[in-house]
Amino acid sequence: MIETAEQGAPGRVTEDRIRVLPNAVVVLDGVTSRTRPPDRDGGWYATRLADELARTVDAGTPLTELLAQAITSLVAEHDLVPGDSPAATAAIVRWDDETIDALVLCDTPVVAFGRTTDVVEDTRLADLRPDPDILRWTNRPGGYWVAEADPEAGRQALTASWPREMIKKVVVATDGVSCGVSEYGLFSWDELAELPLGAALDRIREAERSDPEHIRWPRCKTHDDQAVVRITA
Repeated sequence: MIETAEQGAPGRVTEDRIRVLPNAVVVLDGVTSRTRPPDRDGGWYATRLADELARTVDAGTPLTELLAQAITSLVAEHDLVPGDSPAATAAIVRWDDETIDALVLCDTPVVAFGRTTDVVEDTRLADLRPDPDILRWTNRPGGYWVAEADPEAGRQALTASWPREMIKKVVVATDGVSCGVSEYGLFSWDELAELPLGAALDRIREAERSDPEHIRWPRCKTHDDQAVVRITA
């Protein structure tokens, strides 16, 4: 069974994207460039990358190479330029009869629940956030990686695999949802694995409304887009 829930930040159209396929899910969080044309925002990029991944993700190719190839296709089709392109975080979960594979690039974690709870998260951006010139570290060794106009970013994604028989559930969440665990402490990953997904999103929104000045939870914006997928064996 595959469940999904998503909503945009109040007053805006969401730039998160979910694609559910027979043997995979793709979750992206669009990131808008400061200099991109106005019709090419993070949602534009995330839509096209999600569609390209949905077209190819059922192949036997390693997930890192699939993401690199998808980025390459978008660069060629839309003349995207590194450093001057919209971008997206990326998470992919793909399975067959024996194995579950996961990929995480930037801050959209994948959490697998079995005998233990395994959190696959890319903290390279969070590790750099105190830097006032953080953009200079985008898609550079020693910095952080995000799907944009450099296919090397796909090869720098983090991956994990599990025997399918050992995993009961998998959760994929953009940072507008994972913040409920990692920043706000509203619930644990294990609790999120059981909560109604819509109720979890509402609890996050309620918490954010209670802190409009960003004092309890320092953050750059009051609300973020939210997207979450739960896969149950």
